[in-house]
Amino acid sequence: MTARILDGKKLSAEIRASVKEETAFLREKGIVPGLAVVLVGDDPASKVYVGQKEKGCLEAGFASFLHRLPDSTTQEELLDLIGRLNGDASVHGILVQLPLPRQIDPDTVLAAIRPEKDVDGFHPVNVGRLVAGLPACEPCTPKGILRLLKSTGIPLAGKEAVVIGRSNIVGKPVALMLLAESATVTVCHSRTKDLAEHVRRADILVAAIGKPRFVTADMVKEGAVVVDVGINRLEEGLVGDVDFGPVSEKAAWITPVPGGVGPMTIAMLLENTLEQAKKA
Repeated sequence: MTARILDGKKLSAEIRASVKEETAFLREKGIVPGLAVVLVGDDPASKVYVGQKEKGCLEAGFASFLHRLPDSTTQEELLDLIGRLNGDASVHGILVQLPLPRQIDPDTVLAAIRPEKDVDGFHPVNVGRLVAGLPACEPCTPKGILRLLKSTGIPLAGKEAVVIGRSNIVGKPVALMLLAESATVTVCHSRTKDLAEHVRRADILVAAIGKPRFVTADMVKEGAVVVDVGINRLEEGLVGDVDFGPVSEKAAWITPVPGGVGPMTIAMLLENTLEQAKKA
């Protein structure tokens, strides 16, 4: 068996085309979806992500508001900017790029964004709504993962799903979203005993642990669907958290790195911003 590729590039291109079409329709009515992206400092990876987000906005026909602030920005200055963006009717989504410089508390900053403009889905209100199974602005990477899984046509209800990693950005929300689809969910992390034993039961495996090639073929069930969220920079280039070659010989479906989950994250960000513009 050789796994079929869960192609995030292809699916995200289809979603972005649909977003562009809907945006053109909204613009005819005088509504232009607006996304404000705030970048504090000059973290190289953050600069790349922000550039991709800005490009995505412009291609979709959005208004893009990029705020670049120096590394020395105080928390008060950043909160002041967020306050102004909260009150700006032309801004439907606000995204503060993480990580932030050490003098700024990310939790305070994320909680300052109005929940209806929180297109990253990190505000405590949106997280709470997700836990309660209420409609919420869903975090972009987990939302993209679910969209990829659904594109296989495999029903998620009743499946054994294992998530490796318990971050607030991916692990926890994707576990909640899989639970909402009636999967049976196990969350593994650095303190899990017999981690490989849990992983071997997975019909659906989401690896988001940040360790290169951590998931090996002997840990994967024959015919599993494997979603690799990891992006690890090694000398030979980017690799995921899954040992792609050997695992793809056992799995039914697998995401590549790059070209799997990454493109979906930006597509979901654009979709979330469009949804908020339609509601506004």
